[in-house]
Amino acid sequence: MVSLGVDQLFLHHRPLIQGRRLGLVSHYAMTDSALIPVIDRFLSSDDCQLVRLFGPEHGVLNAAREGEVVNRAADPHSGLEAVSLYGQHKAPLPGDLKDLDALIVDLFDIGTRYYTNASTLYYTLEAAQEAGLPVIVLDRPNPLGGLQREGHLVEPQYSSFVGKLPVPIRHGLTLGEEARLIQGEFFPRLTLHVIPAAGWSRSMLWPDTGLPFVSSSPNTTHFDMTLLYPGTCLFEGTNVSVGRGTTHPFEWIGAPWIDGHRLADWFNAKGLRGIRARPVYFVPWRSLYAGELVSGVQLHVTDAQALHSLRAGITLLEGIHTLYPELFHWTSEGDGRVPFFDLLAGDPALRHAIAQHAVDDYFAAEAEIHAQFRERVGPYLLYR
Repeated sequence: MVSLGVDQLFLHHRPLIQGRRLGLVSHYAMTDSALIPVIDRFLSSDDCQLVRLFGPEHGVLNAAREGEVVNRAADPHSGLEAVSLYGQHKAPLPGDLKDLDALIVDLFDIGTRYYTNASTLYYTLEAAQEAGLPVIVLDRPNPLGGLQREGHLVEPQYSSFVGKLPVPIRHGLTLGEEARLIQGEFFPRLTLHVIPAAGWSRSMLWPDTGLPFVSSSPNTTHFDMTLLYPGTCLFEGTNVSVGRGTTHPFEWIGAPWIDGHRLADWFNAKGLRGIRARPVYFVPWRSLYAGELVSGVQLHVTDAQALHSLRAGITLLEGIHTLYPELFHWTSEGDGRVPFFDLLAGDPALRHAIAQHAVDDYFAAEAEIHAQFRERVGPYLLYR
């Protein structure tokens, strides 16, 4: 079984924390291999003093909805101050760091660029460099493995909280490797220690780790959901439901004006490897189309190793765009000038490719993009 970075810290790297006052960027869904919350591991440790907690999107309690502002508050379990990194500020403030000796980061990245923990990591490392504070990142496996990459990189003008790092959509990195990349390319004065997970290799998907799957956010439900997420999260930039407000977020995709049987037939006729669609009906209790009967499809992973997650999601987008051109549309973010889909995709190229039925051209460019990325990221990798 794989041993997580937090396990390795307390087994082999205690001198890094002994006698230190620590801040911890994490939440209660982050556990060790025995399912003990990481926060509790530090609270019960005689090696150090846990002074302050910092919570990413969904908060230290991991209970807030997606996009919901989380306020600074006292943690009801530990009694410690829980500073929100998903509220008025996305980074720790200087006053939150001045009485600390080090920052610990233990967050899960489910292998897809949209997942906002990587952006929280970026802003945390930036604040730590400015404060001259060392950071210790406790690493975890990438549930999607470390070999397969999908999609293009983010163009600088489309950088956002759902796409902060210059990595492919399915990036094949662990959070610790992302931390090394961020330090190397953006914050070279930062003192960074990454404690790797022991026993993990790049060919391993989550079921290969032997570890229980713990939902790292309210809509991160199980391993198959993480596999589908690189493709199905793109629907967040459209007027199609991704199944929020149901028991199958990012697996159930639909709208009141879709015929799920027709869409499932269209999708399955494409013959994509590792995936099948079946028609489904659902009534979301919140989010898009709350209270309305929705028809669409459920995507079922039949071969995790063969699946190209992004292509599956884009093919489904293509199908809805083709079958319902007058009802389907893209949605906007903020002032309405930038389609939210473009922020997720990293630039307008993918949206234009779908609209022009030129998706094959988009994927044809992947090989060169990924080859350049492999060369660039090589020095930051921790696992074979």
